[in-house]
Amino acid sequence: MATHLKEGDKAPDFTANNQNGEPVSLSDYKGKNVILYFYPKDDTPGCTAESCDFRDNYQSLLGEGFEVIGVSVDDEKSHKKFETKYQLPFTLIADTEHSIVEAYGVWVEKNMYGKKYMGTARTTFVINGDGLIKHIIEKVDTKASSQQVLDLLG
Repeated sequence: MATHLKEGDKAPDFTANNQNGEPVSLSDYKGKNVILYFYPKDDTPGCTAESCDFRDNYQSLLGEGFEVIGVSVDDEKSHKKFETKYQLPFTLIADTEHSIVEAYGVWVEKNMYGKKYMGTARTTFVINGDGLIKHIIEKVDTKASSQQVLDLLG
C-alpha cells in the first residue's frame, strides 16, 4: 500500500502546468467528478496503453460526468509530445517538482532488476465533485483502466 490517503479523505489540491504550459488546479474541477491517474513515464508501453485506454473511452467517461487528468513527473514538452503522438483529449500535468506525487503518496521506492530508485506508483484516484476521494485503484489494469473506474460506479 503506497498512498497514505484513504477513500473518504479530501483530495489534496494542487496547481501545476499542463502540457500547454497553462496552470491547472484540482479546484478548477469543483463540482465535477475527476479521474486523477498517476503514471510513471510518457510514451512507455504501460503508460501508453493506460492513457490510450482513457482516450478511447473518454466520451463514455465524460458521459458519466468524469474529467480525466493524467499526472507524471515528466515535463511539459514531454507531455505535449505524448499528447500529440496519441491524440490524448485530456489534461496531462507536469509534476516536475514532485509536489503532487508526494502529496498523494505515490512517489515510492521501486526495484527493477535489483536496482532501487524512486518513481511513481501507477495509481488512479476517483474524486467526487466535493473534492473527496471516492476510490483508489492501486492495481491498475493498463489495458482496461477506464473500465476499472466504470466498474466501480456499478
